[in-house]
Amino acid sequence: MPLSRRDFLRFLALTPFAPAVWRAAQQPTAVPPTQATGPTAAAPNILLFVMDAFSASHTSLHGYQRETTPNLARFAEKAVVYHNHYAGGNFTSAGTASLLTGTYPWTNRAFNIRSTVVPPFTEQNIFTTVGPTYHRLAYTHNFLAQLLLNQFAGDIELLLPMERLFLTDEILSDILFNQDINTAMLSEDMILPRDERLPSSLFLSLADEVRRGLRAEQIKTLYGAQFPAGFPSLTEGNHPFRLEDTIDWLIGQVQQMPRPFFAYCHCLPPHEPYRPRAEFTQLFPDGWVPPTKPQHHFSQQWPQPQLNQYRLEYDRYMAYADAEFGRLYDNLTQMGLLENTYIIVTSDHGQLFERGIHGHITHTLYEPVVHVPLLIHKPGQQTRQDVTNRPTSATDILPTLRYITSQPAVDWTEGQILPQFDETAPHKRSKRVFCFEGKANRRDRPLMAGTTMLLNGAYKFIHTFGYKDFQGNVPFFDGVNELYNLEEDPEELNNLFQKEPTVASDMYNQIRGKLIDVDQPYL
Repeated sequence: MPLSRRDFLRFLALTPFAPAVWRAAQQPTAVPPTQATGPTAAAPNILLFVMDAFSASHTSLHGYQRETTPNLARFAEKAVVYHNHYAGGNFTSAGTASLLTGTYPWTNRAFNIRSTVVPPFTEQNIFTTVGPTYHRLAYTHNFLAQLLLNQFAGDIELLLPMERLFLTDEILSDILFNQDINTAMLSEDMILPRDERLPSSLFLSLADEVRRGLRAEQIKTLYGAQFPAGFPSLTEGNHPFRLEDTIDWLIGQVQQMPRPFFAYCHCLPPHEPYRPRAEFTQLFPDGWVPPTKPQHHFSQQWPQPQLNQYRLEYDRYMAYADAEFGRLYDNLTQMGLLENTYIIVTSDHGQLFERGIHGHITHTLYEPVVHVPLLIHKPGQQTRQDVTNRPTSATDILPTLRYITSQPAVDWTEGQILPQFDETAPHKRSKRVFCFEGKANRRDRPLMAGTTMLLNGAYKFIHTFGYKDFQGNVPFFDGVNELYNLEEDPEELNNLFQKEPTVASDMYNQIRGKLIDVDQPYL
């Protein structure tokens, strides 16, 4: 009887020889030097650098009290800075899919945890949009983002497996089952959970525990002093990495890649767990306490002092991520790549430390979790440009890349060319920006529950429908509505839904109309 994938994964999990097989099969693949043409090619290079869970609300660049992003501020002096930029969703799958396809989660259907996009977006994505002349590279630390990138692997010349830049070698599926990589990765994640030890009654599991222990000691000896609070990792204590190694790898790749190139690098920091390098662990001894906000009906019941401590740790981790971005920026400058490269810095979503909620796995769409940075350096740009009068969306990046690479416009994207790029008709740009959370829905059915945000000028409308209260206090939501004027109330404390009925009614109708439209193919 042939060996099934499940049985094979169980077997490999028990054998101490799996890492040796893994390393032998995963020797680095360098770009042949004969393919590199140097940095003088006519078409511009593009580097899209994503920092996961990087909230604009926590950046000193956007007025945050702590100086978390001095290097991003330095980069901004030669970039276009978008002050009202929004993710398409509030966690990795939805936010990254919106960025990579130019569509909102209700269209690409990547609104579930561990979700991927539906056809035709496996071919209609940011890697195909730049055109066939580009050499395309991609890397991420994030398992959920890796699932999406694997869908686009046929259009990426170098898609580096995420564990290649981890300090340990525990993920096996991408080499063993590379013809059905996403199924294999999800199966491995379920069959071999990273947070559990193998059964101690199995002899070979003891050998594997010894091997892992020895490797952990080696890593601690080499780098422990650099990371006294623990290593950056994919989850708490599992899959440790150093952001420095990722930046070094990216610098080496862009130096030798064929021109023109499109490089997508999606780093995990400052996503939790918060584990900065030693010199960042004592930053911000200011005792600052942010305004306390009322508990939300989706509260996770975190006490505010604990949320404030998490916020401090996150701010320190953000400063670490900013420092490594600064090192990347300096190297790109020294290589002369700023003269012919678009450098785009953004995030897939933000992070929340308020209303009893920590993180981004939430049904809420408040500013800290959806308002993210977007900065774009144009080739040769020497002065700063600020876009403050129009909201922008992650879905706008794809059509903008089509524009700057001279590709024709397409009708399937929900984004628009960003301000400061298409100056021929700026008056045609809509001021509306959406964001959608819908983790509870089936991908092949109409939307039954979710939270939708509409931003129009200074007003932000949030419509929540179909969810039960986490505490069971509300039997069922027919619809909960919130309206805020972000210019007058940036902390979103004064709900204007009852106080400004005309604005509220108009924005509610726009949201409900949009939800009806996107449901049509699934009725």
